Amino acid sequence: MRIIAGEYRGRVLKTTSAPGYRPATSKVRQAVFSMLEARGVYWPECRVLDLFAGSGSLAFEALSRGAEQAWLVEMNKTAAKLITENAEKIKIPHDRYRVMAEDLFKIISRRAAEPFDVIFIDPPYGKNFLTPAMKAVLRNGWLAEGGIICAEVESKLALPPEADHAELELIANRAYGQTRILLWTTEESE
Repeated sequence: MRIIAGEYRGRVLKTTSAPGYRPATSKVRQAVFSMLEARGVYWPECRVLDLFAGSGSLAFEALSRGAEQAWLVEMNKTAAKLITENAEKIKIPHDRYRVMAEDLFKIISRRAAEPFDVIFIDPPYGKNFLTPAMKAVLRNGWLAEGGIICAEVESKLALPPEADHAELELIANRAYGQTRILLWTTEESE
């Protein structure tokens, strides 16, 4: 898997395999970043949180495009180690990323010290982790005002009513083969 654009364009990311683990394809990553940029995301002013980080491809793509900082949360120790190895191989400065090899629900159940502008949520298919992750992110201040949550889920997933949070507005819902990309943003106050 290669980084698509930016400073680290063309750099190869090693991946691993585990149950529910599926790295975002180049086509899906390109679509995600096009959708985010079309909605005003300016990477040099962004802090990114990558939940269920897997290979870290979404966070690495954001860093390559200039994101200020990315935190990657991946419970699978082998995948988390590989994320760190990829970051070192690419030569990303240590102050621009943080890898956390622990249960993301333990992390996001705590109050955020500083919110993130873009939060990627890419849960394993069939596990119903999207809604609880979104609720914890919102409840504990992880999403910055005007920030965007980007979820990558299975295309046939019926969104539960709870996914339509009162404080969020669904701004994109696109299917790409077996994958669905959903973007939410905080609603602007009048």
